[in-house]
Amino acid sequence: QLPLVESGGGVVQSGGSVRLSCAANGVSLDYWAIAWFRQAPGKEREGISYISGADNIAAYADSVKGRFTISRDNTRRTVYLQMNNLKPEDTAVYYCAAGRVHRSRTWADSLDEYDYWGQGTQVTVSS
Repeated sequence: QLPLVESGGGVVQSGGSVRLSCAANGVSLDYWAIAWFRQAPGKEREGISYISGADNIAAYADSVKGRFTISRDNTRRTVYLQMNNLKPEDTAVYYCAAGRVHRSRTWADSLDEYDYWGQGTQVTVSS
């Protein structure tokens, strides 16, 4: 089991920034592909960012490209999602997920590719 926990959500003004964190009780996330998903009210859960296992290759959905940055810290125990220039349409519950996606993959956003999920953290962007 991989007990993922997200933190860092809250209420932010439009144009502001939030950094979300994902960790698993000190367990290394180095060899896991990690994705951030979000789910807005009444909408499907969508993948917005991906970082590959080991190689740390990052990718983004078009809706967040240029505004969000995914990264692992130097200990490989925490994955971050830095969210800048937030918009009201970014309001959602944000989830991190871990899966054994091959390191050569550049993107994976199918829910069934991820074995472990955090509980979600709410991000609300006010206008």
